[in-house]
Amino acid sequence: MPADNPDTSPGMGLNTPLPTPLEWRVDDGLTGYDHALTEMEARARAIRDGSAGEQVWLVQHPPVYTAGSSAKPGDLLNPGDALVRETGRGGEWTWHGPGQRVGYTMLDVEARGRDIRRFVRQVEEWVILTLGQFGLEAMRRDGLPGVWLMRDGAPPDKIAAIGIRMTRWVSWHGMAINLDPDLTAFEGIVPCGVDDGGVTSLHREGVAITMDTLDEALRQQFNKAFEF
Repeated sequence: MPADNPDTSPGMGLNTPLPTPLEWRVDDGLTGYDHALTEMEARARAIRDGSAGEQVWLVQHPPVYTAGSSAKPGDLLNPGDALVRETGRGGEWTWHGPGQRVGYTMLDVEARGRDIRRFVRQVEEWVILTLGQFGLEAMRRDGLPGVWLMRDGAPPDKIAAIGIRMTRWVSWHGMAINLDPDLTAFEGIVPCGVDDGGVTSLHREGVAITMDTLDEALRQQFNKAFEF
């Protein structure tokens, strides 16, 4: 189901290698996960055939557990009443739900350098720079997906998930930042197959911003992360 009143506007000033301006779309309310998959795939096809420009699409979903291409069935522990979906994105299990900002990136990676590993790092850098704007020192962990907050003398906590799918060198899926979701939902899975760390959110870390404020920071940091 589509969300109500999507805010769709040209991303004026946002980096794109294509002649058509990058579109920055923000959906109000909750966007059904199956609807999002259909729209993302269609947009990726349109970008490749030249009938549409790139798009960044910011949404929230009703509760859903999603399995990436490396997900282990045994890591789905207790989904309860939440939707469960297999996807073609990279990564393992994650959860999406209210209070989490999901950022889908339909970008022409062929025109952006044709380097998948570099592109994934750019998505991670986008999240790291955005969190840094609010005083959080986030970082990568070698060999593990996502963005983490390191702890002195304790395992790190994950604050954002990353999962990319590539179709004919156009990316879809993207990242998810925990603003203020129900973190107990992550107890239903082994998040991203990693059991030596917890899960956190901006609000839990004392950064009690609104979703609109987070969205504006994502927009401000986009060009710094996605240079080409």
